[in-house]
Amino acid sequence: MATGKARKFMSWLDERFPASKFLDNQLLKYYAPKNFNFLYFFGSLAGLVLVNQILTGIFLAMHYKPAAELAFDSVEYIMRDVDWGWLLRYLHSTGASLFFIVIYLHMFRALFYGSFKKPRELIWLFGMVIFVLLMAEAFMGYLLPWGQMSYWGAQVIISLFGAIPVIGEDLALWIRGDYVVADATLNRFFALHVVGLPLAIVALVVFHLTALRTVGSNNPDGIEIKAHKNEQGIPVDGIPFHPYYTVKDLYIAGIFLAIFAFIVFYTPEMGGLFLEHPNFDPADPMKTPEHIQPVWYFTPFYTILRAIPSKLGGVLAMGAAIALLFFLPWLDRCPVKSIRYRSGVFKVALALFVVSFFVLGILGTKPVTTTTTVLARVSASIYFGFLLLLPIFSARERTKPVPERLTEPVIPLAKREGRHWRLIERGIHAVKASEPYRRTEAKLHQQIERLKNFGYK
Repeated sequence: MATGKARKFMSWLDERFPASKFLDNQLLKYYAPKNFNFLYFFGSLAGLVLVNQILTGIFLAMHYKPAAELAFDSVEYIMRDVDWGWLLRYLHSTGASLFFIVIYLHMFRALFYGSFKKPRELIWLFGMVIFVLLMAEAFMGYLLPWGQMSYWGAQVIISLFGAIPVIGEDLALWIRGDYVVADATLNRFFALHVVGLPLAIVALVVFHLTALRTVGSNNPDGIEIKAHKNEQGIPVDGIPFHPYYTVKDLYIAGIFLAIFAFIVFYTPEMGGLFLEHPNFDPADPMKTPEHIQPVWYFTPFYTILRAIPSKLGGVLAMGAAIALLFFLPWLDRCPVKSIRYRSGVFKVALALFVVSFFVLGILGTKPVTTTTTVLARVSASIYFGFLLLLPIFSARERTKPVPERLTEPVIPLAKREGRHWRLIERGIHAVKASEPYRRTEAKLHQQIERLKNFGYK
C-alpha cells in the first residue's frame, strides 16, 4: 500500500520536476570506480562541513551586530547569554579550520592521482575558484569578531593591495571603505561573508559536481573506467555510487563528526591555532599585537609573502603561488595520471612539494628571525621549483606500464616496488618474529578461545 502511494507520488513529482532522473544521475545509476580508497572521502566531507558552516552561520547572524562599537560585545553576548550560542560559535570556528584541512587533503589527493588531467581540467578549475572564494570567505569572516588579531590581521592584509602600482592605494581604500579598517569595512565584509560569497560558493559547488558527473570520477590507477563497458553500456569496473559509496561516506562522516565533536567540546581553541588568544581582547587601533599573523590555513602563502624583501615582490609571489595551481592541467605533461605508475623523479619532487607546503605553514606561525627567513626562502624555492619545472621533467618521465583494468584500492606491501618497501617488509617480519609479539599473539588467541567457549563467534 505504502509502496504504491510512493510510486504515485514519484510519478506525480516526475511530471513536474526531474526528481527520478536527478537521483539516477547523481546516485543510483552513477557508476564510480570500484577501487576508491580513503583519500576519496574528503570531497563528501567538504560538502558536510559546508552545510555546517551555512547553518551555524545563519543562526550566528541572527544575534551578531555588524558595527564597530557592538561587534565584539555581540560575540560575547552569543557566547554567554544566547542559549547554546557558545556551541554555535565553536561549531562555526572549528568548522572553518576543518574545512581547510579537508580541502587541502582533497587537493593533494588530486595531485597524487592526476585528477586534474584530461578530461577533468574543468573540475580542477571550478575547484580552484572554490578554493580562492573560500579564502576570501574565511578572511572576511575572520574580521567579524572584531578582536585584536582580527583587526590588525585585516589591516595588514588589506594594506598589501596598496603595493600594486598605480591603482594600489585606491584599491585598498575601496576595499576598506575608509582610510583605516573601520565600521564601513566591517559592514561590507559582513554582507559578503553572509550573503555574497556563500551564494557564489554554492553555485560553483554545483558546477563542480556537474562537471564531475559528466566525465566521471578518477581513481587510484588513473584509468578511465568508461573505456570498458558491458553489453548494457555499464562500466565493468564501476559500481553504483548508491548504496556502495553512500554507506562508506556515512561511516567516514560518523568518524569525522566524532573528531569534530571532540575538538568542539574539549579544545575549540586548539592551543591558539583555531582561535588566537589575542582575539579574545577587543580591537584596539592604538595597540599593535606583538606578533601579527593570519589564521593557520593562510600561513603557507603568508610565509611566501614575507620571505620576499620587496613588498610588491612578496604580493606578486603570494599571488603566483595560488595562480600557478590553476595551470596544473597544462603544466603536467606526463600522459600517465596516477603516482603509482609515474617515475621516481616525480614522486620525490611531489614529496618535496608537499613537505615545503607544510614547512611554509609552520613558519607562518612563527616570529620572523634570520633562521625562519632562510627556511622560508628555501621552502618557497622548492614550492615554485616543482610547479615551474614540472613541464620539463614530466614530459621526459619514464613511466611504468598502466594496467588495462583497475587494481586494488591500496597496493599490498608485497606488490610494491622499491628498496625502501623491502626494508619496511623486513622490519615487519622481524617484529612478528620477536618473542614479545609472539607472546602477545598467543594471549590474544587464548582470549578469543575463551570468548568462543562463552558462545561468542
